[in-house]
Amino acid sequence: MTASAPVWSPTAEQARASRLWRFMHELGCTGYPELCQKAAQNPAWFWDSLVKELGIVWSTPYGQVMDTSPGVPLTKWFPDGRLNAYESAVVRHRRSDPERLAIIAETEAGTSRQLTYAQLDQAVERIAAGLREIGVRRGVAVGLYLPLVIENAVALLACTKLGAVAVPLFSGFGADAIRQRLSDAQARVLITADAAVRRGRPVAMKPIAVEAAAGLPHLERLVVVRCAGIDTDTPDSREVAWEDLDQARRPPVPTEAMRPDEPLLLLYTSGTTGRPKGTVHGHAGLPIKAAQDWALGMDVRPGERVMWVTDMGWVMGPLLVYGSLMLGGTAVFYDGAPDHPDPRRVWAVADRHGVTHLGISPTLTRVLMASGDRAAPERPVARLRVLASTGEPWTPEAWTWLFKTVGREQLPIMNYSGGTECGGGLLAGNFLTPSKPGSFAGPIPGIDAAVFNDRGQSVQGEVGELVIRQPYLGMTLGFWKDPERYLETYWSRWPDIWVHGDWAMVDDDGLWYILGRSDDTIKVAGKRVGPAEVEAAALDGTAAAEAAAVGVPDPIKGQSVVVFAVAREGADPASIPSAVSRSIERMMGKPFKPAAVHVIPRLPKTRNGKILRRVIRNVFLGDPPGDLSSLDDLASLEPIRKLRSADSPSPSGGEQGGG
Repeated sequence: MTASAPVWSPTAEQARASRLWRFMHELGCTGYPELCQKAAQNPAWFWDSLVKELGIVWSTPYGQVMDTSPGVPLTKWFPDGRLNAYESAVVRHRRSDPERLAIIAETEAGTSRQLTYAQLDQAVERIAAGLREIGVRRGVAVGLYLPLVIENAVALLACTKLGAVAVPLFSGFGADAIRQRLSDAQARVLITADAAVRRGRPVAMKPIAVEAAAGLPHLERLVVVRCAGIDTDTPDSREVAWEDLDQARRPPVPTEAMRPDEPLLLLYTSGTTGRPKGTVHGHAGLPIKAAQDWALGMDVRPGERVMWVTDMGWVMGPLLVYGSLMLGGTAVFYDGAPDHPDPRRVWAVADRHGVTHLGISPTLTRVLMASGDRAAPERPVARLRVLASTGEPWTPEAWTWLFKTVGREQLPIMNYSGGTECGGGLLAGNFLTPSKPGSFAGPIPGIDAAVFNDRGQSVQGEVGELVIRQPYLGMTLGFWKDPERYLETYWSRWPDIWVHGDWAMVDDDGLWYILGRSDDTIKVAGKRVGPAEVEAAALDGTAAAEAAAVGVPDPIKGQSVVVFAVAREGADPASIPSAVSRSIERMMGKPFKPAAVHVIPRLPKTRNGKILRRVIRNVFLGDPPGDLSSLDDLASLEPIRKLRSADSPSPSGGEQGGG
């Protein structure tokens, strides 16, 4: 990392045209590091300046920016102010430019719909009035179990206007996962769809919603949106049609003026053990943080169009809606398989709708690049000026493919990392800083991040824990009904220091890297390494399409490396173990040569594509796997269980290797 040169650098014109450059100079800073340093030294000054820069609408102006008297982990933001995020996201733009497009949505079948800011405001007003009629009001939790369609955004924003608590749920969840979250939130309404369409076939959602709702006496209404036009034949006495809510006959309802710490969103993130964690976000948190990230990181401008391959049930869905709309931009939805009917689908959708900023995960990039030339865009995406990514660390091969094949070695890849509990990003790229494959420019201004070693010292040039030394706007307000778990999870290792749970490193040029979850770290003979580095070595010049590296107990070295690999299409699986083992030994040294390399049909992943290394390790070792509600395919664990039951981990039949 330290020896490589930047592969993309902003031009002087790009830097000076960016909002970050202008904002930085308006605050009297001559460079990005100076801005970050001043923000860390005086956070109240910085966040006050940012809120004014973004033009946030307040119904009651605030006097105090932040109050740390309850303790740093429980900092209160703008405690005497009142606002509703809907005013800043929609109403002000409806007034200033009503015909500007707010949302564009395309389905897998190729149908497209769009709403201007005026039309979006009207739709939200109607649905908010309809929801109020069935009992939704301030503080009531509403589950959103829908595909990424326009109605999902309208429902989210209607809840925002009413002061209700939106609970976005992944559209691929099963009944148990949905029931668990609705029960925890004590949701009184669930909004769902008849079905989604994936790879040309309807995938029923309403029957799953009905099953999830069974046994939840607090759930009073089940609102159904007709997305696929199929008869699910699962009647429920609580059912209400979306069309019945979407009526102009009802009088409008007022927009609630909310305390900044009143819940806006309840976003669940899976735990390694036990139940999922419900992270709470308020009206002055995630929406403003999303706008900051979109403006100062990706440089989204009014009228520009942002598309992210995501789902509303992951944090990137709400970030896409709020980040785009808070800046007067356009959120572009695509609901469908991203490689159907061919691996060029994502680029075609982006080109068709004039997308300027496209977010795509490293996982999806690897899936697409496996198709070779068939995945390359037929022509450059005309208006695209930024590629963005989040979700997990890059392999150099996948980053380079995206940079060259889609970005034509001209567009930046703005890496973006944070999490559900962060309400946005901690690290990001920008238009002031050169980038290397997989790198971040550094912490987003206002995020006082550092890399700590085991002694709690800030380090550069070595792997350590990513920590945050000051509270920031957007940070979760806590875990739903579980404050002790929140403090234990993030604040218990060092006093008043948020420990994020990622391994990170800062190179000699000041660029940052995320190297994987710190509880996924492998420590061989006292030498610590992130799994992403091992996996990149495993893929270098081998026939492996994907790899997951885990550490297993070793009586001599403490831990040894075991790699689980997926073969490229058409490759000979028998050739992979020895090739992977040699590549890792060559690139990382003999101590990290795998004890075994196992070739399996597919890696266990979350439904948004993250590799579940801890689950892989635990299943392989026979330990409890932890929360599996986000796992996309339970069957992917079976080949790993069979490996566990084998008599020996030594090489055998081309499915194991190393030694």
